[in-house]
Amino acid sequence: MTMQKRKVALIIGVTGQDGSYLAEFLLKKKYIVYGMVRRSSMPNTQRIDHILAKSRFEENSKNKIRREYGDLSSSTQILNLIKRVKPDEIYNLGAQSHVRVSFDVPEYTYDIVGIGPLRILEAIKTINPKIKYLQASSSEMFGNSKQKIQNEDTPFSPGSPYASAKTLGYWTAKNYRDNFKIFASNSIMFNHESPRRGINFVTKKIVRSLCEIKKNRNGILYLGNLNARRDWGYAKEYSEMMWKILQLKKPDDFVISTKENCSVRQFVEKVGRELDFQIVWKGKKEKEIGIDKKTKKIIVKIDPEFYRPNDIMSLLGDSSKAKKVLKWKSQTSLQQLIKIMIKKEQSLIRQNRLY
Repeated sequence: MTMQKRKVALIIGVTGQDGSYLAEFLLKKKYIVYGMVRRSSMPNTQRIDHILAKSRFEENSKNKIRREYGDLSSSTQILNLIKRVKPDEIYNLGAQSHVRVSFDVPEYTYDIVGIGPLRILEAIKTINPKIKYLQASSSEMFGNSKQKIQNEDTPFSPGSPYASAKTLGYWTAKNYRDNFKIFASNSIMFNHESPRRGINFVTKKIVRSLCEIKKNRNGILYLGNLNARRDWGYAKEYSEMMWKILQLKKPDDFVISTKENCSVRQFVEKVGRELDFQIVWKGKKEKEIGIDKKTKKIIVKIDPEFYRPNDIMSLLGDSSKAKKVLKWKSQTSLQQLIKIMIKKEQSLIRQNRLY
């Protein structure tokens, strides 16, 4: 009996929230999984340590991923890496992914987020055009859209260096698909959260801070624009969706979303209620504060440092195409997601850990 050849996947950005969930999922699908990791003096593999091969002896294990060092800023490194691992599928999740930070480091953001996909696709074209490629795109590309609900046909209007760079990556994938017949697809993902979210992202920051305030009975949560509305889903589900896109017979682009959104203010209130806070708001603009009605303590303040030069006020995605073609829809409500995040965060706080 002939054993079926295991597929090989290369995840670029494997140490992040999405990459870690995708790696777990692909291992369960019996893939050989390689993860590109940027070399650093400090370990940054906390999210994948439980599935990371620690030595060459573990690399043949069916439940471990294989670490490969590389950087999206280097065409040579990417070319050599793809030659070496010979992947069937490449998932590009690598990015400087913080929108606010992209205003401070625009050149670096464009290089990694915008030109990085070009380097990968050019390597695919050179080495093996049959490799399937998934570009992780972002709802930030829509900017302050004139359409209340955004779908695959909504025009882009990027409002930050990050969004502009993501738009470049999106169009690069489409161009290589159209001009060189490469299987290149885009997953246009709206905000997606989990306990593995980075601490500098607003949902993780809110959950972590309020859990710490609850435990220590003091502290302040500092935020920027409370009125920005986002479509928040569960990252674990979105990572599985990326795999589904590459299993189609033809490449295509899909919006991944919940079709529900809420404001940062409402998110704070929802987390607060789960922790037995009753938050009421007083003041306006930069002077606005959030007070726990029970204790009369201030627990939320505005810090203008967190304002973006050009904030996107509302993003709301229509994933009807994904539901129709891929038989997919979001399964986890925002309230369920908040409960998942709180439970994990409380455990991490007891262990004095971030992840």
